Amino acid sequence: MTFRFTLFCCLLFGGQLLAQTEQPLPRYMTDEEKKLLRLSSAVNEAPQSGITTPPSVPVRTMAEWEELQAVLVTWNGQAGWLNILVEIVRAAREECRVIVSCGNQDTVLAAQNKLIEEGVNISSNVEFVVVPNNSIWVRDYGPNCIYANDIDSLYFVDWIYNRPTRKRDDSLATTIAPYFNVPLYRTLLSPTDLVNTGGNFMSDGMGTAFASKLIINENKSNNPYNVSPKTESQIDDILNDFMGIQRYIKMETLPYDGIHHIDMHMKLLDEETLLVGKYPEGISDGPQIEANLTYVLDNFKTSFGTPFKVVRIPMPEFYEDGQYPPYPGEPALYPTYANALFVNKTVILPVYDHTMDGAAVDTFQKYMPGYKVVPVDCRSIIGYGGAVHCITKEIGVSDPLRIVHQELPSCMDNADWSLGYPVWATIQHRSGIASATIRYSTDPDGPWQTADLPFYPLDDTTWTHKGYIPLQPDGSTVYYYIEGVANSGKTISRPLTAPEGWWSFCTKETVGTAEISSGRLLDIYPNPASSVTVIPVSTTAKTSGSIRIFNALGQLVGTVFSGELPAGQSNHFVDASRFAPGTYFVELQTGGQNSLKKLVVR
Repeated sequence: MTFRFTLFCCLLFGGQLLAQTEQPLPRYMTDEEKKLLRLSSAVNEAPQSGITTPPSVPVRTMAEWEELQAVLVTWNGQAGWLNILVEIVRAAREECRVIVSCGNQDTVLAAQNKLIEEGVNISSNVEFVVVPNNSIWVRDYGPNCIYANDIDSLYFVDWIYNRPTRKRDDSLATTIAPYFNVPLYRTLLSPTDLVNTGGNFMSDGMGTAFASKLIINENKSNNPYNVSPKTESQIDDILNDFMGIQRYIKMETLPYDGIHHIDMHMKLLDEETLLVGKYPEGISDGPQIEANLTYVLDNFKTSFGTPFKVVRIPMPEFYEDGQYPPYPGEPALYPTYANALFVNKTVILPVYDHTMDGAAVDTFQKYMPGYKVVPVDCRSIIGYGGAVHCITKEIGVSDPLRIVHQELPSCMDNADWSLGYPVWATIQHRSGIASATIRYSTDPDGPWQTADLPFYPLDDTTWTHKGYIPLQPDGSTVYYYIEGVANSGKTISRPLTAPEGWWSFCTKETVGTAEISSGRLLDIYPNPASSVTVIPVSTTAKTSGSIRIFNALGQLVGTVFSGELPAGQSNHFVDASRFAPGTYFVELQTGGQNSLKKLVVR
């Protein structure tokens, strides 16, 4: 073996020897816990505090890349694990608060001393809270963040932890919720008594979530957790009621990952992009990962209605002969780069002193421009079933300023966009939106130009915006981001890392002279509409044009007319019953001009 692999083995087996004395709990269930579970007839004994009925208002589950006020970690485990926590605290406190939960006051003092010894500044953005706990794996038992009415009050949701003998872990949310002064909803009572684990759950922030079928297996008939049996449909209903998940995509469990948590091999980078682990063909869990990915791509679209983008990242082996999981006698050793954490403008990435580490860093930097990537050596903990993502939990901000935008296609044809490149965005804040702008440049280092992003109110707190980036010469690369300002004065950009981070697209064909036209939309009637609706158009001269309908996300949902418009007024018709209830926008485009009007379907 090379020195690198020899060092890893020493660290791994040395860590296991230490575990025999300190007995830190792995992420998976130990043999002793399994024995206790078989002997117990009433393991669901989590404290009956919190709200056990679903929220009374519509809710939305936060995505992991949204703005955070804090990261939660549990100070628990052996020396090598604590060194990992040190580096997580060091990196995360530069972006937000870090809440270090400690089992008692002695642990608080030990954590403080360790962090100070390692040169971590704990005078700001690091807080220590005494919270009873059993293990370090706070991802799986910590609270999940949801928002009332998309962006209003922050709530926590706590499931029944699938490690029933770790009762202190399962009650952690009851201490953390009052610490943040956040209401806590808990899935404790039948028929909504749901067993679930944070490492097996990912949300796009728009009502879609992913999991392995572990969620089904642990809540079916004759489950060992003493919860009421549930069908997949009933599980979906609980996630919808408590967390606003309208589409719950579940994939087959993998043969060798041991714990069947999707955070060991995949991650959502944004609303459209799946980062998925890649093994050599036919190796280890590779065949099932490929089958799962094919299942998702063939059967589901993004919340924007478009195909998912896929980024592949290698799943590393650790032995000189190229061996991959499963390792003899090491069922939980499952090295992965997908187990990373987003902390506002930073990505904290597990690494393993492996030749593939650099490629993993490069992958995140390429697909998440502007983010600071911080590698953390996770060799001492990966044999226990997890890495960075598994030992951290995000806490969203209390007043999110949310920008939802579907990135423009990778290349835009000037011949198709005589008005410029159209940018749609939905922007929300509970105080309302004061302004929004597009910043664009043909140089990622700037200078940045500004284009208006006019807004159309959907309700008091939600605004749909549409603006245009001016046409650029053939062969240009255009970089852009969106900036929103709330009535409260809060300002945020999307991507969050702008201007260092941005979206981009290329241009093709030569800019031509835009045709001058004089068409405009008149008032649509009836509006609101539920059946046939009239779209009147007035032009001063015969001209070519189109009438198209977009939803609030800027997705094209219908073309009413495309061709030559006569001079004067003409009426065009659409059957509103074709569309789901909601707010839409009717756009008239004639040469170099366009006009937009809101259409409400009920």
